[in-house]
Amino acid sequence: MVLDTPTRRRNPLPLIIAVVIGLVVIIGIYLVLRPAGKGAGKSSAGRGDCVALSVAASSEKSALLSELAGQYNKSGRTFGGRCADVKIISKASGAAMEALAAGWDPRRDGGPVPQVWSPAASSWVSLLRQRAASTDKGTLVGDTKPASLAQTPLVLAMPKPMAVALGWPAKSLGWSDVLGLTNDPKGWGAVGHPEWGSFRLGKTNPHFSTSGLNATVGSYFAATGRSGDLTEADLGDPKVLDFVKGVEAGVVHYGDTTLTFLANLAAADARGQGMNYISAVAVEEKSVYDYNQGNPTGDPKLAGKGQKPRVPLVAVYPKEGTLVSDNPYLVLASASDEQKAAADDFLKYLQSPEQQKRFTGAAFRGFDGKPGSVLSQANGLLPNQQLGVLDPPSSAVLAKALSTWDSQRKRARVLLVLDVSGSMADSAVGGKSKLEVAKQAALRSVDLFAPDDEVGLWTFSTEQRGASTPYTEQVPVGPVSGNSGRIKGVINGMNAEGGTALYATTRAAQQKLLAGATPDRINAIVVLTDGKNEYPKDSDLDGLLRDLDASNLENSVRVFTIAYGDKADLDTLKRISSASRAAAYDARDPISIDSVLVNVVSNF
Repeated sequence: MVLDTPTRRRNPLPLIIAVVIGLVVIIGIYLVLRPAGKGAGKSSAGRGDCVALSVAASSEKSALLSELAGQYNKSGRTFGGRCADVKIISKASGAAMEALAAGWDPRRDGGPVPQVWSPAASSWVSLLRQRAASTDKGTLVGDTKPASLAQTPLVLAMPKPMAVALGWPAKSLGWSDVLGLTNDPKGWGAVGHPEWGSFRLGKTNPHFSTSGLNATVGSYFAATGRSGDLTEADLGDPKVLDFVKGVEAGVVHYGDTTLTFLANLAAADARGQGMNYISAVAVEEKSVYDYNQGNPTGDPKLAGKGQKPRVPLVAVYPKEGTLVSDNPYLVLASASDEQKAAADDFLKYLQSPEQQKRFTGAAFRGFDGKPGSVLSQANGLLPNQQLGVLDPPSSAVLAKALSTWDSQRKRARVLLVLDVSGSMADSAVGGKSKLEVAKQAALRSVDLFAPDDEVGLWTFSTEQRGASTPYTEQVPVGPVSGNSGRIKGVINGMNAEGGTALYATTRAAQQKLLAGATPDRINAIVVLTDGKNEYPKDSDLDGLLRDLDASNLENSVRVFTIAYGDKADLDTLKRISSASRAAAYDARDPISIDSVLVNVVSNF
């Protein structure tokens, strides 16, 4: 007989002790690592108790900064027992300077009021200081030199065969070479390539874009032969003015961003016309790398997804010297003490070695000016070339350079084509119709042209009251000094009726302007429409795109389009502008039409 042995009862005390110790350890780790405050551990979309920090950043780095801000927000990082919730607002440097000087309006300027501003270059900070000093708005920024996030010098980006024909990479090239080819009647024929036509320069508007500002200042320096101490007297020297005006004569058009040029060049390259669009464009060094990687936008999310160009760009570092975009990081006076502390912590994060690798990996140079491995001759860049760095002029000289450029820039010949179809009577904002809002913006845009620019006005819908065409020539193209009053009178009297004959009108406007196009002016059309083509007599979009093809750049008309209101056909308008090597603008939120028209007119 086998006797049952009693079951041994396990002592629970060791298990209870182990569980308690485990919970203490877990809670301890959580308390050490969690962001401070009630909202700790939440995603960046709901970090209610974290210090909200808005950073207005220049467009060429805003996508990268947005990624870094997202990582920062999720990192659990704290400062003084607090956490920060950082939001990046993309805003062109010049537009941000104007918005800050006028008093940032979230509806007009986009995004919340920033507490930190990071333009592409400190020159904009100087201009903002000067602007603030001339008003009663008080001090917007301090006098201390702001910290830098990264650096990138201005270069002249050229299709590689063109640069090689001039002696790249062994020969030093610069603004004097641009002037020489621009003024030479033979154009590229002077160096054995008549098939490339005249020398065509892409350059953004210095009132909006850092590359445009730096290129303008750089050309003034080149005219004087100095590397520093540019004076207001220099800007009035006839020889200096002649040099700069000669450089500007080669410009195809201006603009608010270099992406217009790079996107158009990429589209031309994809059609096998990469040598027919532009000879050089003033951009930042990193933009050359981005373009050659098939990512003209420089957006990290698009890296590796685009098609690399058949004809790559290479960087020409102006032999006369160049300006460097130092990407300053500036805490604004409106920031609270908590926001200043948050801004300081975010800056430390961005300047840390790990995050600096993200900048150099995106083809910036570090905040100390050191290049990363992607800046190589294989990628079209010469990082080891000795840079002649120009000293930025004072704020007074910068302001004088901008006003002087206004008189030196290439003049425009522009036809405004405004949609007055029935849908323009629909409500927009503040109880006003789309037409009323557009009229107010159009009236203001007329004043943005110089008296010796040439501007005309057409309106279009569909045939009304027995008219033979869906468009009406309201004011023939002529000097603004004589046409301004007539154009404004017509705009004030516009009424909405009829359909939208978009294709027929655009085709006729292009043919009209092309008949009188002259190489000494920027020949362009601005089409504003709130709808899509509704004209059975002409629904041939492919035919229109062929008619607008600007592959013959010696005698072309560019069509800048504006998609106005939520029913506008933006995709089609992009195709129209792309065919003519121009740009399409998005004003589907009617409140944005004022700023959009300013950006459009910046092309001229």
